[in-house]
Amino acid sequence: MNFAGLFRAFETVMALREAAKRFTAPPDSTSTAPPSPAAMQTLAGQLEAPLTNVVVAALKEAFNRDHARLELERAQLEEERRRAEQALRLELRRQAADREVGRLRLLAAGSLVGWIASVAMFAAGVAGASTPARVLLAVGWMLLLAALGLAFTAQGQVGGGELVADRPVTLPSAQAALWLLIAGLAASAFSLLI
Repeated sequence: MNFAGLFRAFETVMALREAAKRFTAPPDSTSTAPPSPAAMQTLAGQLEAPLTNVVVAALKEAFNRDHARLELERAQLEEERRRAEQALRLELRRQAADREVGRLRLLAAGSLVGWIASVAMFAAGVAGASTPARVLLAVGWMLLLAALGLAFTAQGQVGGGELVADRPVTLPSAQAALWLLIAGLAASAFSLLI
């Protein structure tokens, strides 16, 4: 609150009141007797009521202004807190997206290595000459290539998309890529047993 301003306003009002008392008293040059107390009371009452109303109005205005300022500061603090919480949520979401992209890169690398190993097995004739073994190896190739494609697709969706609060970081295509990788590696391994 600005008390110094209020005190200056009050002192000004009191000085005006004293000046009004001096100048509004009836000039009585013939008589040296002071004015009657009843006349003084009436004049003081007439000047005091409006001045009191002015002082009360000034105090109310100062209190209202301070209240509005406090409400504005409270609203600004609430807005800053809300922005900080949202920034924290976005940062956590970005970190989760980075971890998911790393996991998808690992899935893609695993799929590629598995596919290269199964092609090398086929070229070396490790899978044997039986037709079911070759078919199972070909199915393994397809599953590993599908896992590789889904891993790249999911990586592009997670890494390239903007961070939206209600969209999950782990996509269904990433889960499918993991299961296709496992199935492709299993098919390639079973082709060795046939």
